[in-house]
Amino acid sequence: MEIAENIDILEYEWLGEEDGSVMMAAEDSWRGLAVELNELHFVKGAAFVEQLRYIVSRGEFRLVEGETNIFSALGEQSEDFDNLLNAARKAVEHGYRVYILPNPKGIRTADFIFERKGVYKMYDLKTISGKTSLENRLKESIGQTNHVLVNVCSTYNARLMAIQIKNYFKVNPDALEVLVYKGKKAISVTRRFVENPLFLILFRRKYEK
Repeated sequence: MEIAENIDILEYEWLGEEDGSVMMAAEDSWRGLAVELNELHFVKGAAFVEQLRYIVSRGEFRLVEGETNIFSALGEQSEDFDNLLNAARKAVEHGYRVYILPNPKGIRTADFIFERKGVYKMYDLKTISGKTSLENRLKESIGQTNHVLVNVCSTYNARLMAIQIKNYFKVNPDALEVLVYKGKKAISVTRRFVENPLFLILFRRKYEK
């Protein structure tokens, strides 16, 4: 990682609960958005979710002009901003509050943090247009986040998509979800769904109906 050296490690507090302990980020240790995003590579589980909550709470995100529930920390519009905004609008339609992430130099990070009903997830966006191979695009997300958002903006064969998503779960043991947006549809593909013997049939029904 190309992060500045000699950075103090984020301190955490352990808060006991009936079913275990939860590690929470200390509120007075903000080190800048780039560093806090990089910290996501070193925490898992409850600590990862708390880090997402911590990042969106620090005030570096601003409401995108003319939008509702879409916030951005980008200093300027990136080349991919239109694709990010189009996908974010669909997410808002499905009840999410969306935070568009910057892409600090030298850090592999995802594109969004989604929040809905207090649940935080980080998604990497893959916009599918033309004849782009979905499987190759999904593999690009390995090491960035375990949740991928696929925004389908062209005709894409449902059976082929299902097979390629299944292959992605096979090569990425850490993958948790591929969320597919097609028009107004939202199809959440989890590992459990993929392992269903009827996955190809069920996915096509959802995708083609």
